[in-house]
Amino acid sequence: MSAKLPLGMSGRYVSRLTSGTLAIIMAGGRGERLKQLTTSRAKPATPFGGKFRIIDFVLSNCVNSGIRQIAVLTQYKAQSLIEHVQRGWGYLRGEFGEFVTVIPAQQQVGPHWYQGTADAVYQNIDYIRAHHPKHVLVLAGDHIYTMDYGPMIAAHVEKNADISIGVVEVPVALAREYGVLSVSETNRVLRFAEKPKQPEPIPGRPDTALASMGIYIFNADLLDRLLTEDAALENSQHDFGKNIIPASLGELAVYAYAFQDVRTRAQAYWRDVGTLDAYYEANMELVYVHPELNIYDEEWPIWTYQLQRPPAKFILDDHAGRRGMAVNSMVAGGCIISGATVRESLLFSDVRVDERSLVHASVVLPSVRIGKGCQIKRAILDEGCIVPDGMEIGIDQAADVARFEVTEKGVVLVTPQMLKALA
Repeated sequence: MSAKLPLGMSGRYVSRLTSGTLAIIMAGGRGERLKQLTTSRAKPATPFGGKFRIIDFVLSNCVNSGIRQIAVLTQYKAQSLIEHVQRGWGYLRGEFGEFVTVIPAQQQVGPHWYQGTADAVYQNIDYIRAHHPKHVLVLAGDHIYTMDYGPMIAAHVEKNADISIGVVEVPVALAREYGVLSVSETNRVLRFAEKPKQPEPIPGRPDTALASMGIYIFNADLLDRLLTEDAALENSQHDFGKNIIPASLGELAVYAYAFQDVRTRAQAYWRDVGTLDAYYEANMELVYVHPELNIYDEEWPIWTYQLQRPPAKFILDDHAGRRGMAVNSMVAGGCIISGATVRESLLFSDVRVDERSLVHASVVLPSVRIGKGCQIKRAILDEGCIVPDGMEIGIDQAADVARFEVTEKGVVLVTPQMLKALA
């Protein structure tokens, strides 16, 4: 993903800006709309794309952008997330001032856990001060996208902005889930409403709204002042979208930065996989011939930690219905498809599918075992599921509703706990 720089900005200058930026990744969310998929893990730790975790995308964006000072703030059921970051992101060189560090909630400023996004950063303000950054980049750790933050930081400096907000266009019907902005012709933010019941559309485009990506750039000294002032307000919810940004609009220069393809200026790929249907669809898009998200881009690799596993194996080939095959699918290492058929599906590592079973249009997380003669369609199978012989999932909706979690669009979520309850 090549970066088209704003006027007057050389690549060398942008790299100087990114190297002087501290990234704060907010990774403590529950992800309640993902239902049982986040019962035992934080949303950023949820597997995605066959071999990654959701947080790998924002971490990869930082590293690929030249930002090598990164703090990950955790809170809700963070153990698997902490282990993943420690194992997969410990290669940066501390002696060069590079790091990816995990900071659990520690009640730094009183007897309470993080009370909002702004409070989470404020409770770690001494950590930020100790690193003396010029800019602080605040990022949500639960979105799927690839983005070079360098041009955004350069635009922030060129506009002499106090705060910059990354924005995307979304349908008005979905905008209630985001912070919604109204901007001037120069992209200065005029109004900001967090999760409004009636989102304000873009002028002349009644079906489209401008939504915050959860990306904020602050001048470090300003962020320190704003968070300190907000912390003293008893009636504040201590949240960037609800308090910090709206209160800054009259006093400070707050600008929106449109997340667009640097060559075509078209809307770039960005997904909030905050619901089961959105999570399912974003994964399934990857099996298309030409998906919008290119995880094969050698110029913008997605880094992660993964166990060393042997190649996927497809075995048995006879005329009695036992043929190990996968069509229009992605199959990770360690999988064994034994006399079974996988179609239009995404299988994570170490999945076993036994003979005469069919897996169709499904997302199968790591270490799932699917027995003989099973029929599975439009399903999400959580990590560690053991599906008994002959089980049908996604065939009879009434039976699925009684046993599992079924979304509005008919996708079936199955977890190990659900299967154990049936046994």
